Amino acid sequence: MTINVAILGCSGRMGRNLIQAASEHEIINLVGGTVRESSSFVNFDLGELAGIGHLGIQTTTSIEQLTNADVVIDFTSIEATLENIQWCAKHNKAIVIGTTGFSDEQVSLIEAAGEQCPVVLAPNTSVGVNLLFKLLEMTAKAIGDYTDIEIFEAHHRFKKDAPSGTAVKMGQVIADTLGRDLNECAVYGREGITGERDRETIGFATVRAGDIVGEHTAFFADLGERLEITHKATSRMTFALGAMRAATWLSKAPSGYYDMQDVLGLK
Repeated sequence: MTINVAILGCSGRMGRNLIQAASEHEIINLVGGTVRESSSFVNFDLGELAGIGHLGIQTTTSIEQLTNADVVIDFTSIEATLENIQWCAKHNKAIVIGTTGFSDEQVSLIEAAGEQCPVVLAPNTSVGVNLLFKLLEMTAKAIGDYTDIEIFEAHHRFKKDAPSGTAVKMGQVIADTLGRDLNECAVYGREGITGERDRETIGFATVRAGDIVGEHTAFFADLGERLEITHKATSRMTFALGAMRAATWLSKAPSGYYDMQDVLGLK
């Protein structure tokens, strides 16, 4: 059995890792990839784009030319992803979404598309990060009610959204476990005389510097002790390999709205 996979947005740093991961996968057959119309990589060989040698598959500028794909993997932009998901819903194509920064309303649109096609929305496709989410749920259940909770994240200088989608997901997992509304209890940075800390809040701190691939830590701090749960990524390939795992799982799934917890059987 082989699964035909296409990469949307394949000229970026993440896209090139996705090409390599797909081309090396045992049961995935890479069938195409897209770039922007303004890109200098239009009609470029995917393998040469990723630096792994000639594959004989050229980039295209339109998802419309990828009808032979069973699953598409989208690490593009918010606007492009929202257009791509509508095409997938229309043509019943499975889609793995790694794009981040969606509003609640946009997530609702993606969730609705899951009624017509299989969708995995994952702010982070790393297997380790998704195990982290499970550990956060367990920790919040045990000590979340009486500890101060802070989330730290660091990424490279080129990342456009802050805090990262992974950090927001961490906060969401903790808030949901504790019965809190993250929109009401989140604190994004502090400055000046802020007063004593409110125990119900969940704080976020963000760093953008150099070429940091991705670091995330959740602090559960009490008087006298604290627990830190950390994940550090040293290569984007970890996200690419997780996306391949999601694609193979999604190829056998019915229409629906899923996340990496479903993919990994952690629910």
